Amino acid sequence: QVQLVESGGGLVQAGGSLRLSCAASGRTFSSFHMGWFRQAPGKGREFVAAISWSGGTTYYADSVKGRFTISRDNAKNTMYLQMNSLKPEDTAVYYCNADPRTLVDLIRDGGFGSWGQGTQVTVSS
Repeated sequence: QVQLVESGGGLVQAGGSLRLSCAASGRTFSSFHMGWFRQAPGKGREFVAAISWSGGTTYYADSVKGRFTISRDNAKNTMYLQMNSLKPEDTAVYYCNADPRTLVDLIRDGGFGSWGQGTQVTVSS
């Protein structure tokens, strides 16, 4: 089991940037594939981006491709999501997730195990 804490959310104008962090504790962080998901008001949780345990493979939802960058620092047990050119439709609570299986499993199943409290991102127009 790995415990996850998201941070870095806030209020930003359209076109602005934010960097989210996901701090992990518990089991070995570097053995988990990691992902970011988000949930907008009145909608289900959706996949945003995922990164392999080594950081060598990444996937993005089409809606964020070219604007968001996922990365990780295994020495710091932390994953990041750099969000640029933010749009009002990016407004959501953002969650990180850790999956010991495969990246495909993480994306297909919409996450694995427990979730953190999330961090709110609000983009004003």
